Amino acid sequence: MKEIVVISGKGGTGKTSITSCFAALAKNSVFADCDVDAADLHLILSPDIKEKNDFISGHLAEIDESKCTGCGKCFELCRFDAVKKVGDKFEIEESLCEGCGVCVHFCPEKAIDFPDRNCGKWFISDTRHGPMVHAKLGIGAENSGRLVSLVRKEAREIAVKRNSEYLIVDGPPGIGCPVIASLTGSDAVVAVTEPTISGKHDFERVAKLAAHFGISLFVIVNKWDINPEMTEEIEKVAKGGGAKVLGRIRYDKKVTEAQISGISVVETGDLNSEIVKEMISIWENLTEKMR
Repeated sequence: MKEIVVISGKGGTGKTSITSCFAALAKNSVFADCDVDAADLHLILSPDIKEKNDFISGHLAEIDESKCTGCGKCFELCRFDAVKKVGDKFEIEESLCEGCGVCVHFCPEKAIDFPDRNCGKWFISDTRHGPMVHAKLGIGAENSGRLVSLVRKEAREIAVKRNSEYLIVDGPPGIGCPVIASLTGSDAVVAVTEPTISGKHDFERVAKLAAHFGISLFVIVNKWDINPEMTEEIEKVAKGGGAKVLGRIRYDKKVTEAQISGISVVETGDLNSEIVKEMISIWENLTEKMR
């Protein structure tokens, strides 16, 4: 089983659009949406949820009013301003609590509880193309990297049990913790970029990250025809750094029209369309190079 992770230096480059095409073209595969902060692969794959689970991570401090004497020690020590004074008592504002446990440790009356924190949900679903593991991080919740690792772990287990050929991961944008959690240990990283100055800069950051972890890097320039000169410059940088260019994708409204219908552009059935030919060519190029 080969694990392919599709990432981008920023959001909106077409990463999920391309991932959904890979999902449609791949046979005997499992999918994972690791963009847990703003997941949207489900909008195209229309998953039928079979299993729903809570994502428990970290702790949340809670003041037991029956034990609190209002001494203010927690208010004094909290460096995140999560403890608020209300009358002669104190309350903890959940959205500001970092779960560090300082108030719990130093409370003289042991009046602060420290229960597990529910930070979101993760799901195992069926789609028309195969099983999918995805998640939804709670608003303002932390530990997105940990949730990404959980989603990948569950997806890999399903792929191994099914003897799948590929695990295709829709990764988060950027180069932060969730991205690192998405690509470490994978077989290939596909970076999607756009032919702009910022697109080139974002790609260079992603390329350094993939190189740091020693993972094979492949490149796709989306909407290449809006700036052919910059496209050539990005491809030159990619080749110079040892990355393999999979191909170019033109700007085409058919991609958006397909998504409005809840499908990827390769599922429209229009095999004479240039955009469909480009997507198919890129997938075939990727699988051939991985062999």
